[in-house]
Amino acid sequence: MKNAGIEKILVSQEQIEKRIKELATQLDKDYAGKKPLCICILKGSFLFFSDLVKKMNIPLFIDFISVSSHANGRVKYLKDLETNVKGKHVLLVEDILDSGNTLYALKKDMESRDAESVKVVTLLDKKARRDAPIFSDYVGFTVEDEFAVGYGLDYAGEYRNLPYIGCLGHTKL
Repeated sequence: MKNAGIEKILVSQEQIEKRIKELATQLDKDYAGKKPLCICILKGSFLFFSDLVKKMNIPLFIDFISVSSHANGRVKYLKDLETNVKGKHVLLVEDILDSGNTLYALKKDMESRDAESVKVVTLLDKKARRDAPIFSDYVGFTVEDEFAVGYGLDYAGEYRNLPYIGCLGHTKL
């Protein structure tokens, strides 16, 4: 299934489902006995987050955060957490690690709130665009410097509902 404007499929629905099962198994092992607080970074990671936590078999907590990033590296909270992270093992779940500025700021913020530990889980890792000194502890897929959409990732609010990740053609941008 290809939608208008999609140049090629980067990651198929089947590949996504398989990798999420693998990530959930690894997280179950790494967080056994810890009850992590899994934080969904809205909006892009909602599909990945939902599928990931459904596959995890350990007790866990969930919460949601929404932020916007500014060119100066500052992050503005549109929706903050309802959970106190103090003493918790935090898993920040993000759709894509690109420049890293947003995740870097969020990770530092969670650490300043006295989380026991803070790790990052990303569906996509686009290392070519990294500005901030951050990495993902758990990566679904490493992608090249292409404009990825689908499975939660959007362009101008469109394409989030695609069951795969595609590359948006340059004529659409």
